[in-house]
Amino acid sequence: MKIALSGAHKVGKTTLAEDLLTQLPGYKLHKEPYYELEESGHIFSEIPGTDDFIKQFEHSVQQIQQSGNNTIFDRCPIDILAYIHALEPNKNIASLFETARIILSDIDLLVFVPIENPDIISCQKSDLPKLRTKVNDIVENWIYDLGIDVIEVNGELPHRLDQVLKKVKG
Repeated sequence: MKIALSGAHKVGKTTLAEDLLTQLPGYKLHKEPYYELEESGHIFSEIPGTDDFIKQFEHSVQQIQQSGNNTIFDRCPIDILAYIHALEPNKNIASLFETARIILSDIDLLVFVPIENPDIISCQKSDLPKLRTKVNDIVENWIYDLGIDVIEVNGELPHRLDQVLKKVKG
């Protein structure tokens, strides 16, 4: 099974992905594209711009294309595309959206981790809270149009983990 976590920054995707990895023996975790690219020597702008997100989008697509079964993705192309759209709402992203839709058809389960109300993860001013909210709203509007299995998780980490494991082990 291929599982992708989706959502804005600072919502708990990485923590959930790491905990899923401990509960699903034999699974591999692909780190967020930003971190994989950074580890390979790519240098991003201090405040990532559209070009930085396009690079991450391409890497995310490549992660999914080159992965086998039993893989967890800490972020997916639709999230990254949401950042591009939030930063440049007038940019034509139709071909990128189509690429994301096609690539995500290989995903068996998309786990949406939204910003909760009240927000259980503090987001400081330096964490770009307005961008975070925009991206959350965009992802939430797009994910159900992808034609793949989506689960929205909520609550504290143990509850989120249980929700995903129940769906995976079905």
